[in-house]
Amino acid sequence: MRILITGGAGMVGSHCAEHFAQKKDDVVVLDNLMRSQLFGYDKDSVEFNWNYLTKYKNITRVKGDVRNIEDVEKAIKDGVDAVIHTAGQPGVPSSVRMPREDFSINAYGTLNVLECVRQKNKNAVIVYCSTNKVYGENVDKIPLKEKEKRYVFDGVKGVSESMLTDLTGHTPYGVSKLTGDLYTQEYGHIYGMRTGIFRMSCIYGTRQFGFEDQGWVAWFIIATLHNKPITIYGNGKQVRDLLYVEDLAKAFDKFIQSDLRGEVMNIGGGGENTISLLEFVDELEKLTKKRPKITFSDWRPSDQKVYVSDITKVKNKLNWSPTVSPQEGIEKLWKWVKDNESCFSR
Repeated sequence: MRILITGGAGMVGSHCAEHFAQKKDDVVVLDNLMRSQLFGYDKDSVEFNWNYLTKYKNITRVKGDVRNIEDVEKAIKDGVDAVIHTAGQPGVPSSVRMPREDFSINAYGTLNVLECVRQKNKNAVIVYCSTNKVYGENVDKIPLKEKEKRYVFDGVKGVSESMLTDLTGHTPYGVSKLTGDLYTQEYGHIYGMRTGIFRMSCIYGTRQFGFEDQGWVAWFIIATLHNKPITIYGNGKQVRDLLYVEDLAKAFDKFIQSDLRGEVMNIGGGGENTISLLEFVDELEKLTKKRPKITFSDWRPSDQKVYVSDITKVKNKLNWSPTVSPQEGIEKLWKWVKDNESCFSR
């Protein structure tokens, strides 16, 4: 199989590339290496992953932008059997600061990839990396209970695919990702392409370059190990379900190998793999033997107090379940950050 992974130097993209390379597939990764620039970071970040992937002879790297037709066509070449579209502007605060850039990458970039694939090889399977942010503040209509260190849904086990995506606030990021989500669905409907939309919760793992604006799991670990202050927006009781990136790659693989088409599925760790920010800080203290420097600030716009995926559909459709617990995954990421300290010291 020949597979294109856009954003292939990112955390999700590079793990997907490695997953399929280890299966001896022919993998092409496309990336413009913009992550540090997007977040105002003055050191390399995903360049680490870009170089890491050279260990696999069956991975071809193409430096290019999903918004550029020629770059995407160069990566597709004579055709591909599958596309995993991970490329995107992933930060919520950065989408507020630069909505044009956010839209051009997430919305137009997705349309450009879809159209290039349709023109070159419309039978290719397309996996779109969507987000829980497409549901916006509708999630906050679910009643909550407040406990000592976390909020929990009251009477609901998680957010299902039936939740409305409209008539609510999203932030520009949520809107641009929803636009790509809908376009991917539409290309399945109107052009008959085989599409799968995965609305992801909190994905984390090794080779994640987290910043305050995006990738909070990695950012908390990086900041703690390097004695940098951490700002918690809100009271720290907000909860996310964590999914280790290798489990995500396996789900994508199962979809590509299946006969499913036109599916929209929520994916995350589910109810058994949740953690609050306060609980995460406690977990870090156990691992690192030191307490991070924490300050609290106001809630950020459209920040869901609790997001837990109802993963019933994806489990049943793909015969898939998460295998890595938050405790195990956090320890793996912590060890990776420790072993690659030079990437984060300033």
